[in-house]
Amino acid sequence: MKRLIAASLALCAPFLFPFTASAASIDDSINEVMGPVTEAITSVIFWTVDIAGFTVPFVLIWLFVGALFFTVYFKFINIRAFKHALEVVQGKYDDPNHQGEVSHFQALTAALSGTVGVGNIAGVAVAVSLGGPGATFWMIIAGLFGMSSKFVECTLGLKYRRQNADGSVSGGPMYYLRDGLAKKNMGGLGKVLAALFAVACIGGSFGGGNMVQINQATQQLISVTGGETSMLYGQGWIFGVIMAVVVGIVILGGIKSIAKVTDKIVPFMVGIYILGALWV
Repeated sequence: MKRLIAASLALCAPFLFPFTASAASIDDSINEVMGPVTEAITSVIFWTVDIAGFTVPFVLIWLFVGALFFTVYFKFINIRAFKHALEVVQGKYDDPNHQGEVSHFQALTAALSGTVGVGNIAGVAVAVSLGGPGATFWMIIAGLFGMSSKFVECTLGLKYRRQNADGSVSGGPMYYLRDGLAKKNMGGLGKVLAALFAVACIGGSFGGGNMVQINQATQQLISVTGGETSMLYGQGWIFGVIMAVVVGIVILGGIKSIAKVTDKIVPFMVGIYILGALWV
């Protein structure tokens, strides 16, 4: 498969670069098509409510209240089990005979690979620019309580995961929403929520998972290679194609392939992020 992708890229390369004159129009066309879609989705997800004269996205209130509930219900598991969490990541409880395709550390790095970027860099920068330095405090508080929400998500994911015939593991909200609510005699609601989450994941993978990430990477690359004089200026689609092929080679190998890459790259990413934050 890797050879096939490499061969396809080699064959397509001669046809990609002659069209540099129309590259800007390609980028503009993509923006014209996706712009209205993005705005429509944003208006639904970030529906706002007025509280004491302030406009607050309802989803923000929902997430924080849920995180606060889980924290209290599980008696501040985010603080009590912090030492245990570090021991798990360090491999103290690793057992080759346990079910699963990756180690605890690889699972952590795979999760972090999607957050050290839009969430921790671009998201924080936007929050501080809009809300001022005080936004940092509230992000820390939300993150602290959010640890309890993540604990619940991971626990449910493990509880309702499935072992496939080929030895691979399938799991996630789609499974525990459907199967968990079925045990509460709400199977119909569970199936609907599971389907909605699956569809939302597809949208999220195209939006925050890919478009925002690659857009930021492209802008940074253009900036450090000359700005408007860069060979990639107005031709971001070229960099996008290259990155799509590289990422495709990794993800086609499944979670094992992804974990092998992330457990080497993510520690470096986190180190650079922390040093950069301290420097700033």
